[in-house]
Amino acid sequence: MGIIKISEELHEELRKASSVMSRSINSQAEFWIKMGMLAELHPQLSFNQIMADLMQSANVSAANIATTEENNDA
Repeated sequence: MGIIKISEELHEELRKASSVMSRSINSQAEFWIKMGMLAELHPQLSFNQIMADLMQSANVSAANIATTEENNDA
């Protein structure tokens, strides 16, 4: 673990984004860094494609969520 110096303006944007995304400021920064790294490594992919690949690699399935929501509506 290390310390990264960033501008006050970027820190404020991190703070605001972290509250919207229900993440800590550090988790939000880590997410943005990871996504930026993946975007640089795979410039042909969109953000949504990168996220879909990450979800698929973690075996996340929206099918289970849709089924649960449909059952709650009944």
